[in-house]
Amino acid sequence: MHLRWLMSSILLGLATCVPIDRPKEKQQAEAPPEAPDTGLYYHRYLQEVINVLETDGHFREKLQAANAEDIKSGKLSKELDFVSHHVRTKLDELKRQEVSRLRMLLKAKMDATMEQDVQIDHLALLKQFEHLDPQNQHTFEARDLELLIQAATKDLENYDAAHHEEFKRYEMMKEHERREYLKSLDEEKRRQEEAHFEELKKKHKEHPKVNVPGSRDQLKEVWQETDGLDPNEFNPKTFFKLHDTNSDGVLDEQELEALFTKELEKVYDPRNEEDDMVEMEEERLRMREHVMQNVDLNKDRLVTLDEFLKSTQKKEFNEVDGWKTVDETQIYSEAELQRFEAELAAQEAELDRQAEHLRQQHQELQQRQVELDAQKKEYQQVVFQMEQRKAQQQSEQAPPAGPGGELKFQAQPPHAAPADQAAPPDSQPGVPEHPSQQNQPEAVQNQPHPEVEIQ
Repeated sequence: MHLRWLMSSILLGLATCVPIDRPKEKQQAEAPPEAPDTGLYYHRYLQEVINVLETDGHFREKLQAANAEDIKSGKLSKELDFVSHHVRTKLDELKRQEVSRLRMLLKAKMDATMEQDVQIDHLALLKQFEHLDPQNQHTFEARDLELLIQAATKDLENYDAAHHEEFKRYEMMKEHERREYLKSLDEEKRRQEEAHFEELKKKHKEHPKVNVPGSRDQLKEVWQETDGLDPNEFNPKTFFKLHDTNSDGVLDEQELEALFTKELEKVYDPRNEEDDMVEMEEERLRMREHVMQNVDLNKDRLVTLDEFLKSTQKKEFNEVDGWKTVDETQIYSEAELQRFEAELAAQEAELDRQAEHLRQQHQELQQRQVELDAQKKEYQQVVFQMEQRKAQQQSEQAPPAGPGGELKFQAQPPHAAPADQAAPPDSQPGVPEHPSQQNQPEAVQNQPHPEVEIQ
């Protein structure tokens, strides 16, 4: 018993699509299949924790001795205290990375719905994530492993129910769209479409008998057509070992679903218009659930050899009645369809209301843009007029220029001064009068000076 299949089966065990063409064993040996994506928002973190734990010898030994209940209950989580230091260091780093990733997701969500100035309590928000301990955001402890296992187990147990509900809504939407399309046609075209629809339904039902999954007839058909063995020599123990493709001693969900390929090929062909591949995947899930319900005694999502051999001894193993396919099963009632259509109508009305609100906002924004453009134009005109006036004033104050653009200055006569700044003839600007003249009478000061003859 190995860590990967046991942890993956408990933590990652959910329905995955198995291709119609069975892969060759040689190709499987060269490129082992990756663990299926659970669809959980913490899938990568979950897978990385499994990969790290698988490298520790002590933990692997304890896991080999544990059963599914020990793992689910958290008993195995206590063995985390005894793993090697480098494993704990890797687990610590994985947890810090996961906390950082969750914080970024929360910030992106808050930025889209709240104002940026609002303070966010990340610790309180991290409590909504159940797959890790938010109180300790730096180290990976036994509590983290226990929470991770519990969260994944709970989420995966609800997967099948959620898938069935999603398929029901798919089928109701398909019927709703068909009815709405018929309403848009005239009477003649409506009759033609109805006739074509009934023809496709009839053609889809024309297929070979589908054996009950897990019954003797179904397994013998695989034994003969897939394994190429004589149906009269069918041996359950040999059959189990042939289809335990990874030789781990159990049939996991993928290996079981591979057994249903021949039955699915009877009903569904991707080349046919009347065959819906979404219905084929629902059929595969229903077949797997049927086998697990009757064979998986301890409900660990694995089938051991002992469980398989016991199932071949039950009365149901020899059941010869055919399997009722999806199209032969009532997926929804007319009342459920009417409620679904009422929900669609309400959602459509709400979308129309929001669209009208957005249209009005768009019109208001357009009107506001027109007003802003008009204001901008007015401002531009005012600025242009001010610049013109300023340029005109500068041209009037500038001195005249010559032919070559040089400035021309007008010479003033000696001792000339502006009328408002007239000074005495002999006075120079900035030079004070002679002290002897300061107190002379005005008449004396105005007399001309006698010329002095220089010998």
